[in-house]
Amino acid sequence: MKTSKAVIAGACLAMAVACNQTPQQEVETNAVVETIMSRRSIRNYKQIPVGRDTLNAIMECGINAPNGQNKQSWEVRVVDNPELMAEMSKAMGDAHPDIPGGFAKDCFRGAPVMTFIARDLSYDFSAYDCGLLAENIMLSAWSMGVGSICLGSPVRFLTDNDLCKPYLEKLGFSEGYELCLCVGLGYADEEPEAKPRIAEKVKFVD
Repeated sequence: MKTSKAVIAGACLAMAVACNQTPQQEVETNAVVETIMSRRSIRNYKQIPVGRDTLNAIMECGINAPNGQNKQSWEVRVVDNPELMAEMSKAMGDAHPDIPGGFAKDCFRGAPVMTFIARDLSYDFSAYDCGLLAENIMLSAWSMGVGSICLGSPVRFLTDNDLCKPYLEKLGFSEGYELCLCVGLGYADEEPEAKPRIAEKVKFVD
């Protein structure tokens, strides 16, 4: 996870220029900034298990995300059993044979671990809380050498048919909770380049 200070400084400079501001000084980098700036979405994984101690540490970071009124309006299920992962993938593929390229079957992107996140339907802002949880999971994972990808497609593929219902039930979410997001985890087998960001989308209002 190599990070260039020049890239970070350049991003800060671009932000300042976009906002018609003159940068006062170079922003000093630190471990948090380096993790954020170097993280990439990983779509190719080594088929190496991620240890439970590492996964527990990542999940601990996840549930310490900020959340509305400290409701902690999420539930998380972690699947690292390769047989179960394969069964779920097959069921999604069988349930959606018309999806081009077999995408439904491969929507886990080969990640050896899948984190399923459900939101509390009784709280209007629970989806945002789950997003913050997912971001903590991905950033903490990256800091520990574990790649990640945030996925929405498995939610649809698992919840819009009866064939996948047994696997959704196996996740065992509490009544009143709805699957809303998935995060794949594993050791990266690629080093994707950063995609450009649009600095002009951030503006200071005087």
